[in-house]
Amino acid sequence: MKNLLLIVSVLFALACKNPVEEQENKKLNKLAGEYVRLGLTIGQYDEDFVDAYYGPDSLKPSREPEEDFPKDSLVASVNELMNELGSIAHSSISDSNKIRANWMYDQLVAFNRRIRIFSEEYESFDDESKALFGVVAPVYEENHFKALVKQLDGILPGKGNVNDRFQRLASKFVIPKDKLEQVTKAAIAEARKRTKSHYQLPAGESFTLEFVTDKPWSGYNWYKGNYRSVIQINTDTKSTIDRAIDVGSHESYPGHHVYNMLLEKHLYHDRGWVELSLYPLFSPQSLIAEGSANYGIEVAFPGNDKVTFAKTVLLPMAGRDTTGVTAYFSALAIKGKLNYARNEVARGLINDTMTRSKALSWLKKYCLMNNETAEKSLDFIKKYRSYVINYNYGQDLIKRYVEQNGGTAQAPEKRWEIFGKLLSEPVSPSSLVKR
Repeated sequence: MKNLLLIVSVLFALACKNPVEEQENKKLNKLAGEYVRLGLTIGQYDEDFVDAYYGPDSLKPSREPEEDFPKDSLVASVNELMNELGSIAHSSISDSNKIRANWMYDQLVAFNRRIRIFSEEYESFDDESKALFGVVAPVYEENHFKALVKQLDGILPGKGNVNDRFQRLASKFVIPKDKLEQVTKAAIAEARKRTKSHYQLPAGESFTLEFVTDKPWSGYNWYKGNYRSVIQINTDTKSTIDRAIDVGSHESYPGHHVYNMLLEKHLYHDRGWVELSLYPLFSPQSLIAEGSANYGIEVAFPGNDKVTFAKTVLLPMAGRDTTGVTAYFSALAIKGKLNYARNEVARGLINDTMTRSKALSWLKKYCLMNNETAEKSLDFIKKYRSYVINYNYGQDLIKRYVEQNGGTAQAPEKRWEIFGKLLSEPVSPSSLVKR
């Protein structure tokens, strides 16, 4: 009898579903389709715009791109869609619909800015990053980086220039080319094992690993949908043992591969939110994607786990001596904080307040890059511009969010839980900044 009453209650609730909300859901789904179609249309012209798409073919552009970039009509379409979404976000009685409408609205702000960048209409570094990624990264004066370099000076072996000493130490842990694939696969396998012990990943998930050259980035995840990725590792520069762990985890587990899979599973397939089938690279979504992928390395390899894994597994596999590896990873921790100097280089280049020569000098002096990696970094900044803030500031925002919600180093299970929830929801960068 109780079961019968429960069934009747559920059926009654479904029958009495708010007709206003139902109508709003239909409109929002329609606007989500228009959002995807608009993003794919922009991607016909701007080849870097669409990072991934696994939605229905019916939303793909039905005609070939025009000869000239239709900036004005695209901007008009963005503005029209923003107005409709803004209206829903303001008036909706459904929290879920408000979240969807606000999330797409913020993404469309980035659409607008990227259209103008593609048309060579530029703004300042901070204005650009605010429009594209929803945040403005903190500014650090040169003395901040000098103080960090001084810390390095106190822990690096040998005498002389800090960068030279760091490069000498790092050279001891370079992976031989004939061992690179084996070591990288071992690092990814360990990251996957650790991730799977906390998350139930979709059945049949997989990735293909490729080694490539002549790219401005260190690694890339090309998400193909249906829980599959192609992970590419750039071999233009020498790979050290830490890079095998960092790039492997960042691109795979619990980084980009897991992030994309969880969004596809929980939001696109389970909830039917078609807007999540499109990942526009230049959008607030990238701050979450890159920040979580970088922070995910710490989640998967907490405390001294990276040093221990490198010392006991990866370095012997690579045929390298482990002497000095602890000092090397201590130096890397400080080097991670110095990564903000790359933001200042990008800010200076985009704002035209720093010469290319000075930019190279900063990258070598404060980011501890050699000539080759410094040139690569400038290539990246030239192509991706203010995108650089997503790696460091994005990581710091994600870390703060997780820890403020109880996911501290002292509560690893809680950290995995909060981190996984963040990877499975449409998160607004502005909500992270406000915390």
